[in-house]
Amino acid sequence: MQVWPGEAYPLGATYDGAGTNFAVFSEAADRIELCLLHDDGSETAVELRETDAFVRHAYLPGIMPGQRYGFRVHGPYAPERGLRSNSAKLLLDPYARAISGSIKWGEEVYGYHFESPEKRNDLDSAPHTMTSVVVNPYFDWGDDRAPRTEYHHTVIYEAHVKGLTMRHPALPDELRGTYAALAHPAIIEHLTKLGVTALELMPVHQFVNDHRLVDMGLNNYWGYNTIGFFAPHNAYASWGDRGQQVLEFKSAVKALHEAGIEVILDVVYNHTAEGNHLGPTLSFKGIDNPSYYRLTDDPRYYMDTTGTGNSLLMRSPHVLQLIMDSLRYWVTEMHVDGFRFDLAATLARQFHEVDRLSSFFDLVQQDPVVSQVKLIAEPWDVGEGGYQVGNFPPLWTEWNGKYRDTVRDLWRGEPRTLAEFAGRLTGSSDLYQDDGRRPLASINFVTCHDGFTLNDLVSYNEKHNEANGEDNRDGESHNRSWNCGAEGETDDEDVLALRARQRRNFIATLMLSQGVPMLAHGDEFARSQGGNNNAYCQDNEISYVPWPKDGSELLDFTRAMVWLRRDHPVFRRRRFFHGRPVEGTHDELSDIAWFTPSGEEMTQEDWDSSHARALTVFLNGHAISEPGPRGERITDDSFLLMFNASPETIEFVVPVDHGRQWQVIVDTASDEGVAPGTGAKVQAGDRLALVDRSIMVLQRPA
Repeated sequence: MQVWPGEAYPLGATYDGAGTNFAVFSEAADRIELCLLHDDGSETAVELRETDAFVRHAYLPGIMPGQRYGFRVHGPYAPERGLRSNSAKLLLDPYARAISGSIKWGEEVYGYHFESPEKRNDLDSAPHTMTSVVVNPYFDWGDDRAPRTEYHHTVIYEAHVKGLTMRHPALPDELRGTYAALAHPAIIEHLTKLGVTALELMPVHQFVNDHRLVDMGLNNYWGYNTIGFFAPHNAYASWGDRGQQVLEFKSAVKALHEAGIEVILDVVYNHTAEGNHLGPTLSFKGIDNPSYYRLTDDPRYYMDTTGTGNSLLMRSPHVLQLIMDSLRYWVTEMHVDGFRFDLAATLARQFHEVDRLSSFFDLVQQDPVVSQVKLIAEPWDVGEGGYQVGNFPPLWTEWNGKYRDTVRDLWRGEPRTLAEFAGRLTGSSDLYQDDGRRPLASINFVTCHDGFTLNDLVSYNEKHNEANGEDNRDGESHNRSWNCGAEGETDDEDVLALRARQRRNFIATLMLSQGVPMLAHGDEFARSQGGNNNAYCQDNEISYVPWPKDGSELLDFTRAMVWLRRDHPVFRRRRFFHGRPVEGTHDELSDIAWFTPSGEEMTQEDWDSSHARALTVFLNGHAISEPGPRGERITDDSFLLMFNASPETIEFVVPVDHGRQWQVIVDTASDEGVAPGTGAKVQAGDRLALVDRSIMVLQRPA
């Protein structure tokens, strides 16, 4: 076999049509062997002798796509110094573009012996671990173009590749649960009819099924356990795992783009699947443990601000390079349109505290590729001071956890909620205005993968996670949920009617709020997980979307609300409300006004009242301050939003000075919820009875 010196950049395995260049960083290694793996179980070892700045490299002519490989790192095994090199462990390439196989759990993949954790384990892991794969970078993208949907036109749909597609009746069995299923016309048709503009995929980076879960007969279904930051998860591929997963993922992105749908990835750069000091040795730990992980004062142990056993070392230039290289790769080579960063507060922990001036934010800000896509933070972690909603830099948008909590509190009847609800409804200016951000920095959601589904939010007071095997100890105990009078399934028609109304209330509130709405997959079908609010390990019917054969009333209502928002710019403003008439609009009315149910403008006493749970909001379509794309004035219809979150029917008076004639276009008290063009016409001063816990929307043409 010919071995040429090759190049130190780019890292990973790079196929050029004639052979493959291999490059891997390690400051801890004495020497590194590249192991080419053969289907008969044998391997050919090639020492990487060339070294530039701790990057070892070689070029091998004739090594083609589909070739499996790994690294064996020779060096000190001294956990007391944070060093865990062990040449008996076949290690994944941190830059592998594809990964083949899965882990066969046993003592072989650990660096120590179970009975003697202080003793080095020299059992060969190669037959038991995953392997890296050389991939062909070529793909015919044709005329693929990123949709580049602006935030004020964006509707996000959070989905799991497998959960969304496993039970769809129109999909052939061989495609269910795969990337190819995302590209199927039946899935794309559902998304486009729903009005979705962006599909936010739960983790598709190669992840690991935890040893503990496998022993329990469960799986890491959600996938927040990454081991390969460049590789599409191979279990979601229908074509094969020797690089075919890359082509299949690209094909799915191309098909979604053709439908005008962006692809956003939920990415987990805060930790890896190697766990703490008792975790397996799969890649980073054996290649250069102290360069990749945050270690404690005793280097045998790991800092953990993620609740997973370890945290990546965000002040290491090699970790920062890995993350930025990964992000750029997914944008430039895989054509994705943005990222949602899991536990993003950890990425800002350059030292101990969450720091808005950390190197990670600097790198993202100046990167000409990454800075131009959608960047969404989950703005918290489990470390001290980790709750950082509203504190990310201006380039970022955030999952607005305060929006979720406030909206849930309002509709379950918590006192003293109305004033904060008004702030969340109008884009959370208290969180985003001071640093120059706008309402669109707020990713609004009521439910997501983590916690109750929309149906379970109105059906359960308590979590029911027994199936997870932890005696119901796991998962959040404070869900701000309300079961509407009965826990779980019931035949009580009054309870069922109230739950249906509450589901419509949440959907309507979400779509009427300023900011960017996000739906969780299956909520439009009232999907239930049986009260399980932490279904991370339920790779089964608990988690899969149950597609109805003939649609549903909730689906029709959700579609109507999404399209109402998309059709009317007054619901998706790019600037915060002024609370006064807007200059240059020739309208004497304020851009927004707040009224009590009696039709009187809200006073401070009204806002401060502990029992106030109802109000009317006037949105002035003639007072939109931001210009259109060519500088033109934007005008829209005007709307009255009437919210009654109280437990009794309230009579609302249509305000007398904000329009003479209106039409009811939304009424969550009716089974259909929306009846476009058929709602009652009402006059200023008329009285409308809103039943308990309901919303009514009135429209006045421009």
